[in-house]
Amino acid sequence: MSYGRYTAGGSTTTERALREEIVRVGQLLHVKGYVTATDGNISARLDKDRFVVTPSGLSKGYMRPDQMVVIDWEAKCVGAGRYGPGRDLKPSSEILLHLEAYRQRPEVNAVVHAHPVHAITLSIAGISLARCLIPEVIVNLGMIPTTAYAMPASAEGATVIREPIRRYDALILQRHGSVTVGKDIWEAYLNLEKLENVAEITFKLFQLGRELPFPTGAVERLIEKRERAGLMQPGQREELEAACGVCQLEGRCPLPNQRPLAHRPQE
Repeated sequence: MSYGRYTAGGSTTTERALREEIVRVGQLLHVKGYVTATDGNISARLDKDRFVVTPSGLSKGYMRPDQMVVIDWEAKCVGAGRYGPGRDLKPSSEILLHLEAYRQRPEVNAVVHAHPVHAITLSIAGISLARCLIPEVIVNLGMIPTTAYAMPASAEGATVIREPIRRYDALILQRHGSVTVGKDIWEAYLNLEKLENVAEITFKLFQLGRELPFPTGAVERLIEKRERAGLMQPGQREELEAACGVCQLEGRCPLPNQRPLAHRPQE
């Protein structure tokens, strides 16, 4: 089988290498317990109109590069995905969620959907990860919002991520899992590691029943660092300040009916 070339994050590589990267990330998801059985899915942008995606019904830990499926914006199989050993495989049932992320974020080149245990547990308990706990998360991810509940493998998944994915690279799907995006497959995967790490820390903090606040002024400096790095999306600074209590100190928090989308009570 011959493979074309794709461009992502300013560099060009072969489609074969992209398929192999997806397989490697799938193995990591499996080994680290971020997915079980045939759960989870991975996709990457091949070009402006095509995407390489994991097939439905296969364990992410035991995939082969030639089993990846190539689809278009309509989630139809195209190109190389119709040939070779993977010709009878179908794209992941969650592909509409992936395509929505690409529509809302043209700069995104990869999406990872997983089922990390601590993140799902906290979402069922109604404990939000849209909090200010870890410096690296504030700078690199901003916050980690939780979406409303959506039926798995349905068009609802695309609907509930539409607004928050515009501003954040890591989301929790209530009762279902996580969605992380990045400029390439590895960044999307590493954002998942960050998400589950803060979820586990949050879980343990609730077990301990105590939590020290940041030193005065520390969060403001972290928010400014994120802004200087060019990572801040429109409207995100206000949401971060509200979540971290910065606006309370300055007397300019939004009124209750003006709370940011990421912090509305879960239904």
